[in-house]
Amino acid sequence: MAKPICSRFIHLEDSQDVANGSNGFKFRFISYNILAQVYVKSSYFQHSPSSCLKWKARSQAILMDFKNFDADFLCTQELDEYSTFYKSNMENLGYLSLYIKRSGQKRDGCGIFYKPSRNIRRTRLYILVHPQLGSGPGGHLRWSFEFEVHICVPNQSAGLSELKLSRKHQPDDPHVRLKRDCVGLLAAFQLNDSSNHIIVVANTHIYWDPNWADIKLAQAKYLLSRLSQFKELISNKFTCIPSVLVAGDFNSTPGDEVYRYLVSASEVAPIQLRSSRLRAVSLLEMPGPESADVIGGLPNHHHPSDHLPIGADFSVLQSP
Repeated sequence: MAKPICSRFIHLEDSQDVANGSNGFKFRFISYNILAQVYVKSSYFQHSPSSCLKWKARSQAILMDFKNFDADFLCTQELDEYSTFYKSNMENLGYLSLYIKRSGQKRDGCGIFYKPSRNIRRTRLYILVHPQLGSGPGGHLRWSFEFEVHICVPNQSAGLSELKLSRKHQPDDPHVRLKRDCVGLLAAFQLNDSSNHIIVVANTHIYWDPNWADIKLAQAKYLLSRLSQFKELISNKFTCIPSVLVAGDFNSTPGDEVYRYLVSASEVAPIQLRSSRLRAVSLLEMPGPESADVIGGLPNHHHPSDHLPIGADFSVLQSP
C-alpha cells in the first residue's frame, strides 16, 4: 500500500500578527472520521482497491496519518478497535485518550487523543448521549479515581422502552426517529503554562440520513445545550472563561439547517462558538476535487478512510 499523503499546513495571512500577540502557547487540533473497520465492505466500496480495505493495511495507514499529523488534540469519529489497537499504539506515540462507544449494538464511537507532554492535562470529562426517546435530559453523577464523570442519560417514560418500536413500520413516531445510537464527548483540558487557560473540547458524530434533517438538528441543539452547561460548570469551578473547540462528523453541508445553527450568531443558540482567546494561525491543506490522490474515490492507497481530516494550528492570545 502506498504511503499516506504527508500533512501540510497553510499559514493564514494574518498569522504572524496573531502570533506576535499570543502568550507563546500554540497547539494543533485535528478532526478525522477514520471509517470504522466494521463498516468496511467491498460491496460499499467497489471503487476501492481490495488491498486498501484490509484491516492490517488500513490500521497501519491510519496510525501513520496520526503520527504525521503531530497533533496535540486528535478527535476521531467511527473509532472502533479502540482497546485492541488504537489505545496502546497511540500511547506509544505519546497520547492519552478518552473514548465512548455508541449505544445499542454499534461497535464504533468517538475518541479524543491528546498529548500530556505538550503541557496539556485533562480536568473534567462529560460523556454525551444524544436524546434517545425525545424526553427531557436527566442524568446522574459518579466518581472515578482520576476525574469526575457526568453521564447523561435521557429520561424515559414508564414502559416506553418495552414497546420495541420499529423505524421501518413507524417512521413518523418521534420516539423512533430520535433513537439513533449517536454519542459524543465533552472534555476540559488545562494548559500547564503561565496562562493556565482551559480549553473545552467537544467531539460527536451526528446521524447520517439526509432525509432525517430534523433528527440532525435536534442532535445539534442537544450538543450545544450540553456544551453550554459544561462550559458553565468549568467556568464556575475554575473561575475562568474557557475556550471551546467543537469537532465531529455532522453529516451536513454548508447552508443546511445544522450548519446554520452551529455557526449562527443568533441568540437562539445556547452558546456562541466564537473564542476571544484562540486564533487559527494555519489550516490543514485539503486536496482539490481534481487532485491525483482523491481521483477515483476514497478509500485509496493515499487515504485510508472515506473521509478527509480537517485541522488547524491555534494560538492562545493574552487575556485582555
